[in-house]
Amino acid sequence: MPSMLINGQWQAATQGEVFPVHNPATEEVIDYVPRATAADAEQAMIAAERAFREWRKVTAHDKAHILHEIAHKMRAHAEELATLLTLEGGKPLVENRDEIGWCAACFDYYAELQRNTRGRVIPSVEPSQLAMVLKEPYGVVAAIVPWNYPLLLMSWKVAPALAAGNTVVLKPSEMTPLATLRFAELCCDHVPPGVLNIITGFGDVGRELVVSPRTQMIAFTGSFATGREIARLAAERVKKTHLELGGKDAFIVAEDADLDVAVPGVAWAALLNAGQVCTSTERVYVHESIARPFTERLVEFVRSLRLGPGMDPDTDIGPLIGEKYRAKVEDHVEEARARGATILTGGRRPPQFTRGFFYEPTVLTNVDHSFRIMREETFGPTIPIMTYRTFDEAIELVNDCDYGLGANLYTNDPRKVKQYYEEVKAGTCWVNDPLTDNDAGPFGGMKFSGGARELGEEGLEEFLETKHVHWDFTMVRKPWWYPYGKGKQS
Repeated sequence: MPSMLINGQWQAATQGEVFPVHNPATEEVIDYVPRATAADAEQAMIAAERAFREWRKVTAHDKAHILHEIAHKMRAHAEELATLLTLEGGKPLVENRDEIGWCAACFDYYAELQRNTRGRVIPSVEPSQLAMVLKEPYGVVAAIVPWNYPLLLMSWKVAPALAAGNTVVLKPSEMTPLATLRFAELCCDHVPPGVLNIITGFGDVGRELVVSPRTQMIAFTGSFATGREIARLAAERVKKTHLELGGKDAFIVAEDADLDVAVPGVAWAALLNAGQVCTSTERVYVHESIARPFTERLVEFVRSLRLGPGMDPDTDIGPLIGEKYRAKVEDHVEEARARGATILTGGRRPPQFTRGFFYEPTVLTNVDHSFRIMREETFGPTIPIMTYRTFDEAIELVNDCDYGLGANLYTNDPRKVKQYYEEVKAGTCWVNDPLTDNDAGPFGGMKFSGGARELGEEGLEEFLETKHVHWDFTMVRKPWWYPYGKGKQS
């Protein structure tokens, strides 16, 4: 049974409690992990607080070496980590192999980027002065990570946080802690004790990390409701928050789109990880002139995809993470059906599986923006389709949403591309290449999706705060009223 990592030591929960981790494809228990208490969270934060005093002084060269070693260990144990991700999260193994590669690349990226982190010298108001703008770490960062991409979204927080000189207390999702604990086991020898701590538990432990005065920053990816509560609690201490709160991403398919590319592209964007991606396509807008051939080909393509356990190499789409998540998808689909939507394929639990949280990939038409499936985050394998007449109308439909994480477009018309990225309110705009990440490109949302940025230089800046140093090196005595007296302005 795995243990928690606190101050470089592996230990059980203070009260000795554990909880099970299930395989969503079989509903069987894989393993048990410690159920942390407030006392465990406090112990981890104290360890991180103490370690920060020295970690912030570590040179850029030495930090780069540590981060590169972590990346190396992840690649060396990629198959083991990917297998754990598949067993606890349900994604097909091939997708989790990709996830490990992306994680390692993220640590390598920030290993090098932090070498070039710098402030600046600014003009002084008098010759005897030196004015500098410095960038320094916040201190202890609480990183709360969701279940859909446990190691990737961990990497997007931990790598820049450590690179910036912060220490971290990490809480993985209670549904997917196993790969994260194994990651820590592989990498803890390279990180000084207390710099990275991992506790496993539920929302009560996460809340403790948010409200404690020992944490200076909260980095969270998850639902809007939870993010809003974190923001409220953190605001009581005017604490820095870094929130990525999901989306309701749209996809425009223009009349000039190549359907040989657009059909599998839309399916990929909507059904990757069974639609359990923050940037999953959850709304599709197709020009009316191509709606029929596009929809027919999309249905045919979706029907060709194979549902199954993630460890089966023939599986294209795995299960949803749990029963309540499948129930939400079912509620959205059933409400749409009751209000007149047409289910072209899917819309049910697959009869061939008696266990596991499977749901057939579903294509719907005859929907509109009054339906929940077009307004709320579904987070499942659904593709609701609407048509549009003009590109202005398509842009208006995309923006008619509280969320603004990402948006997609298929077209070969540069005028449409320019209008799209200028007018769509979304943190990432993909054109002809959906859901592609770039370590050097910032990722984050607008509106209810949160304003934080991960990856890129912006992702490192999020974990640094700015200090102005004003130094008069002559120590010349000034009048007591200086600089607020005659002819001076404050």
